[in-house]
Amino acid sequence: MPEFISLENVQSIAREYGYWAVFLGVMLENAGIPIPGETITLVGGFLAGGDELIYWYVLGCAIAGATIGDNIGYWLGFYGGWPLLLRLSRLFRIDESQLVSVKERFSRNAPRAVIVGRFVALLRIFAGPLAGIVKMPYRNFLLCNILGATAWASLMVSLAYFVGRLIPLDTLVKWVSEFTLVALGGLLLWILVTHKLEQRAAPTLPADPQE
Repeated sequence: MPEFISLENVQSIAREYGYWAVFLGVMLENAGIPIPGETITLVGGFLAGGDELIYWYVLGCAIAGATIGDNIGYWLGFYGGWPLLLRLSRLFRIDESQLVSVKERFSRNAPRAVIVGRFVALLRIFAGPLAGIVKMPYRNFLLCNILGATAWASLMVSLAYFVGRLIPLDTLVKWVSEFTLVALGGLLLWILVTHKLEQRAAPTLPADPQE
């Protein structure tokens, strides 16, 4: 992490602002702002394990922050996400057809992406806006959002609460970060492989005999 959001600074902020730090940190990350919400959640669980915070309050703040943040991201994506992506694609010289392919693939897997995406680096930030962009039905999104937020927050807070008593916090944060990066790598590999398989399975049109 950059120096201004180092683990030491995150701990200082969490100690000073307590549950508000957990709630706002997770909410802003899930709304699409790339701040270390995962680290803040782990720090909250770690402080609860040291009796500086209360476990259930930390868990509740993490679940609420993740749920509300993803809802903000969803509506941002729903009302303006696709035009923004198109403008960014032109800026970075990304072909629009590639974006359309990603959009279609996410649309087919939106419920799983919203739930499982909590545990994948970057996807946790962009799952909400992408669900809005593909116009995932809001009721389905909200259910998946709550399920994913509860599962993710429960694991992160409990992991730091119990395991944080046995190993240093910086080691735990490093392990969790590495896991989410490995999950991201696995996801990208799966997308690449399935895309290649779909290309091979696609029927080829016969040549025009008049040509």
